[in-house]
Amino acid sequence: MGQGLSIQKCDFMIPENNKSHHTEEISTKRLIVRRGQPFTITVSFSAPIHNYLKQMKRTFLIVQTGAHSSKADEIQAEFPISSLGDQKQWSAAVEEQDPNFWTLCVNTPASAPIGQYTLLLRASKSPQLLGNFTLLFNPWCRDDEVFLPNEAQRQEYILNQDGIIYQGTENAILAQPWDFSQFEEDMVDICFTLLALGEHFQREKDPALRKNPVHICRAAAAMLNCSELRSLTEYEPGQHHNGTPPSKWLGSSPILQQWIASKFQPVRSGRCWVFAAVLCSVLRCLGIPTRVVTGFTWAHNTKSSLSVDEYYDEDGALLTQDKSARVWTFHVWNECWMARSDLSPEYSGWQALDATCQEKSKGLSFCGPAPVHAIKEGDTQVDYDVCYFFAAINAKCHVWIHKADDTLKPAFGGTKYTGNNISTKSVGSERCEDITQNYKYPEGSLQEKKVLDKAYRNMKELETTSSSSTQFIFIPTALEEPVNLFIHFQSSSSLQLGQDMTLSTEVFNHSDREKATHLVVGIQALHYNGVPIAQLWKEEFHFNLHSNSVNTLKVSVPYTWFGKELGENHLLRVTAVLRDEDSSYMYLAQEEISLGDSPLTIEFPENMVQYEPSTAKISLQNPLMEPLEQCVIAVIGRGLIYRQRNYRLGSVQAKSTQELEIPFTPTQAGPRRLTARLTCLQLQNLKSYRTTNIAAA
Repeated sequence: MGQGLSIQKCDFMIPENNKSHHTEEISTKRLIVRRGQPFTITVSFSAPIHNYLKQMKRTFLIVQTGAHSSKADEIQAEFPISSLGDQKQWSAAVEEQDPNFWTLCVNTPASAPIGQYTLLLRASKSPQLLGNFTLLFNPWCRDDEVFLPNEAQRQEYILNQDGIIYQGTENAILAQPWDFSQFEEDMVDICFTLLALGEHFQREKDPALRKNPVHICRAAAAMLNCSELRSLTEYEPGQHHNGTPPSKWLGSSPILQQWIASKFQPVRSGRCWVFAAVLCSVLRCLGIPTRVVTGFTWAHNTKSSLSVDEYYDEDGALLTQDKSARVWTFHVWNECWMARSDLSPEYSGWQALDATCQEKSKGLSFCGPAPVHAIKEGDTQVDYDVCYFFAAINAKCHVWIHKADDTLKPAFGGTKYTGNNISTKSVGSERCEDITQNYKYPEGSLQEKKVLDKAYRNMKELETTSSSSTQFIFIPTALEEPVNLFIHFQSSSSLQLGQDMTLSTEVFNHSDREKATHLVVGIQALHYNGVPIAQLWKEEFHFNLHSNSVNTLKVSVPYTWFGKELGENHLLRVTAVLRDEDSSYMYLAQEEISLGDSPLTIEFPENMVQYEPSTAKISLQNPLMEPLEQCVIAVIGRGLIYRQRNYRLGSVQAKSTQELEIPFTPTQAGPRRLTARLTCLQLQNLKSYRTTNIAAA
């Protein structure tokens, strides 16, 4: 720094800066700050500054970010150190001074690109390195595009690492724990690596693009699921022998760490909830408020049509093409909070982002970010992919029976309404919050009709039937006489593991004459995407139904008939297909049933204190009439135990309870969650969790 004056030391005051920037959980060893908010550093010089006053009047700070491989891939800003910094721009001001040191307040613009920065000081021709820092989005800054005005929401959607992802069915929603672990060691570096590869894939290498949260969301989503360069492989049944089944993952950190350790080989394997959970971790880490959302009865791959078709055989088994179904039992995606500076102001706020969809968004296999407001209002022309989300939650599904003679019959009573019970974790609690009203107006309301009419006009390539229907010979377009029969299930929408199923099927004859009928009731095990795993049971009935009467059929199906074929999501579809022997009209009722409630329970002592040894108790109650074989309980709990522990229990006898004591010493105070997962030969995807409060030492 010219004639003997040099920098002896630069203190980035990491504990103080990181705490005020809400990044102390990410690191206490490196400076991580949020844009639009000042941070403080002290610079110690090798000699008294007053000897170099003339030189020091021309002192500048320099920040650099980007690949540094060429000027085109780099951003550099140089700004003078003054007595008063501009808080809206890159600037620096002297707060305190001493003969040998300065305390500087450094301001970053609220629109600066996020990334890894180098900070230098120049008082002569050759700048001297002060150090490196990381810059993130700032939901606490009013001028940042991701500003979120509610502190409780910032705590939930940025800082909370304990998540809940909803699965099951619309009438029996099940909570699954997930550890987002967005502040685990190395996560911030992994996120920027993932972002850089996503940008490389999209050929968008200009670091200036990182100013924009829309760009960040699309680059991160592209990296997760684009076939040429993805970090997660989508699970196909029977293909996970060389990887981890989606139901076994407990959090995002092991997935991303495995991806880094393997030098960017895709991790096997994920389903929609895994993709959404990992993307949530990445975006929260980078500072974009994000949550995981589940919608039930989701119309998939609609090609933006508001009408989709399902085909069943005469026994009530769903017919699929290419192992895919048109209506999924549930689907999981993300919402990110941001201002949409590229759109009208009303489209700011929550944006839907789907990292697992198979429809292309400008050539990429993901969708969004799409303004949730635009989805609700049917503004399907708005970027990005509003039409995809709108169709998925508003399409009506018409059901057809594919008969043995290769003709089609419409199935009366089979119409499905999509986009039900859209759910996310509540702010500050473990309750499920229904946010369906954010996406659509009430079913049958005048507002819904107006929105659907608008969407029909906007969707230029609207198809009245799915393209898959072309393989069939004939599709009736109109009904020739009124519907006189009606079927109704009175079965429970949820069952306990090991519990027999009682099916009550009511058949109504509303006509004024007797009807000869044929009824087939069946049960299928399901994947979450609606594809059947196997037909587990069916029974046929023939009976005459008197005019204006009802016939109730009750059947008990033992658990042993369907329990062994359950998939990882424990879903069943019950169907009843009724044929009017006189008219040959077909009627269908269906109900999707979730087998819920884990046989694991977790208990904590009443009072626990940070750094004091304690013990939790996990109880496994075998709900089956046979022993559970090769039982292993995996346990995780950030701040309670170090890394995942696995406990082998061996065999647990029928209808018996086995207890396991988990010693631990909590290292962090506040609310802490313990999660346990059971795997055994008979059952999969059984998790339980319990949150407790640890008193500070």
